[in-house]
Amino acid sequence: MSTPLFAYRKHWAARLGTAPFLPTSRAEMDALGWDACDVILVTGDAYIDHPSFGMALVGRLLEAQGFRVGVLSQPDWHSAEPFRALGKPALYFGVTAGNMDSMVNRYTADRKIRSDDAYTAHAEPNRRPDRAVTVYAQRCREAFSGVPVIIGSIEASLRRIAHYDYWSDTVRRSVLMDSKADLLIFGNAERALVEITHRLARGDAVDTIRDVRGTGFRVARDWKPDDAWIEVASTELDTPGAVDAHIDPYAMTPSVPQPQTPAGTAPVRLVPRAERLAAKQAVRERTVVRLPDYDQVKNNPVLYAHASRVFHLESNPGNARALRQAHGDRDVWLNPPPIPLTTPEMDAVYDLPYARAPHPGYGDAKIPAWEMIRFSVNIMRGCFGGCTFCSITEHEGRIIQSRSEDSIIREIEAIRDRTPGFTGVVSDLGGPTANMYRMACKSEKIEKACRRLSCVFPDICDNLNTDHAPLISLYRRARQLPGIKKILVSSGLRYDLAVRSPEYVKELVQHHVGGYLKIAPEHTEAGPLSKMMKPGMGAYDRFKQMFEAASKAVGKKQYLIPYFIAAHPGTTDEDMLNLALWLKTHDFRLDQVQTFLPTPMALATAMYHTGKNPLKKVLGGKAEKVDVVREGRRRRLHKAFLRYHDPDNWPLLRDALKAMGREDLIGNGRKHLIPLYQPAGTGKQPEGTRAPTRHARPAAKPRGKPVPTSDGRPHQVPKHPLSQRRGGGKAR
Repeated sequence: MSTPLFAYRKHWAARLGTAPFLPTSRAEMDALGWDACDVILVTGDAYIDHPSFGMALVGRLLEAQGFRVGVLSQPDWHSAEPFRALGKPALYFGVTAGNMDSMVNRYTADRKIRSDDAYTAHAEPNRRPDRAVTVYAQRCREAFSGVPVIIGSIEASLRRIAHYDYWSDTVRRSVLMDSKADLLIFGNAERALVEITHRLARGDAVDTIRDVRGTGFRVARDWKPDDAWIEVASTELDTPGAVDAHIDPYAMTPSVPQPQTPAGTAPVRLVPRAERLAAKQAVRERTVVRLPDYDQVKNNPVLYAHASRVFHLESNPGNARALRQAHGDRDVWLNPPPIPLTTPEMDAVYDLPYARAPHPGYGDAKIPAWEMIRFSVNIMRGCFGGCTFCSITEHEGRIIQSRSEDSIIREIEAIRDRTPGFTGVVSDLGGPTANMYRMACKSEKIEKACRRLSCVFPDICDNLNTDHAPLISLYRRARQLPGIKKILVSSGLRYDLAVRSPEYVKELVQHHVGGYLKIAPEHTEAGPLSKMMKPGMGAYDRFKQMFEAASKAVGKKQYLIPYFIAAHPGTTDEDMLNLALWLKTHDFRLDQVQTFLPTPMALATAMYHTGKNPLKKVLGGKAEKVDVVREGRRRRLHKAFLRYHDPDNWPLLRDALKAMGREDLIGNGRKHLIPLYQPAGTGKQPEGTRAPTRHARPAAKPRGKPVPTSDGRPHQVPKHPLSQRRGGGKAR
């Protein structure tokens, strides 16, 4: 059982009180009466003292435990000197890349450097290095050798074992090996960070802290905590199996071989089932699963896909076993994931005395990430959707951790009373997903034993509580607060859950939609959807009907904004063509679209790298093959299908349609996908064609401005109902 987060005796420095902002300079430390920091946090983001920014959250949490915490925000990594700015920390350096993986932050899906950085003052680019966790950790070592270095954040979480790195197109070692950090904290860091900090403060050596959940570290190849531990090869657990015609991503063999009774031996007694289960769990808790070595997964795509599958199946805190993976003559050891926070613990974390503003040192500089969230409230964390392309599950877990209604209301009141520029509109009341608040398995026992990768694929689990009543209650209470004009819900909506509650859809649509609601079908075709672990379009159609009916009932014209992914593993050219035809039929004209970006550790990334499907067993030569879109021209083609209306894409689409035998879709009529003509100044001019006359105009450019989605992807918000020219102006 985990120690409650706020049950530790406070460190002696608690007597120094609370800092208005965590200090970022010696002068600020002097003003607080500090001679040193106990912990120095190094981050690749601008320092914004708000719970939506992980560095501020853990900093304030450690401060509440009585520790003196300083912040080095975006230090110049070209030398060690900037890392000495706050002096030597008494306990350790805590290193993070920031709220995003530094490579995702700096590069597009086409591996081009981004022109801005939303987490930096004035959106200035190039303020953090590539693979920031590794670079920062090395500089901390240079600045003060002998000081422990603990790494964390989403970048460390997603790189905790050998992983495919899209930007270098190779399998890289665990970030623990490259950074040489003493400890890695993965997932939600609160429990591990608080326990480790208190243990270091009482004199424990960092290399003796080996039993904390949610941590990883480097050990000798033959190391184990004690002789009671059992090591099992992952290939013994995920044995070869037949590939069924119907997708079954959750099939598992028994994890521990059952002992056989020798011939002629009679049992002494009948062991009660509860006792047998307890004994099995005790064995499980002292079992470590050995994944294929780094060199093996680097050189063998099948073993990489197998390791990815096993890694994800060992992610439930209720039954996950420790993992280890050899890197040369050393092992990376990963303890089981952290125990999720309780609601009272979540409340206490979000009720800490945040300044709720950027550090004063930035002056009036605009920080886009702050502008985006300063009037929004995070009501929960985690996601049980399990989408294979998404990093939320790998980092925050599948178990939903929700705040209480009272805590959320207090934060809304704090925004109203303390945040400059507030006009009465809360921009979002959500989280990783808008409508998973307080949802959980109906049985704690079943939840702890579950090995499913998703609670909602291929269909919503019968054991999942999908009651939206707590969320409806929260919405109603929030919008009745004095001074609150509007509560918007801008986080991505899980519409297959929403259709289970007509009352929720009505409440959402009639009171919390500002004209447009974004949702994420991601695709229309069964092939790619099965590799994404996303629902079919039937759920979208049902939700659309409910959305339009609820809008009509109150006389509002509101529109759904769907967004899609191009070039996802498992997507054929024909799939993208069918999606383009669906978009044209429904007169959707997307402006900015997303091409699949393989992020470290994601299951879809394993598909991209290996061409195998880790949702099924992959050993034994029977792995299901996955169509992977790697080549640049084909990736551009898939993206072009999503923007079939853009004249610049027509030459590429014409060539593709001819190669696919679909020249019937090229022409100047309504039944055609793209016209035969090419406007002057766009693409290449097809032979034997001429510029359009006034009777054959190219499609109008979409209007409006792009806004970011909850996962940072920009999509078009039109000023007119989806830029339609016919069909009554309603979206489908």
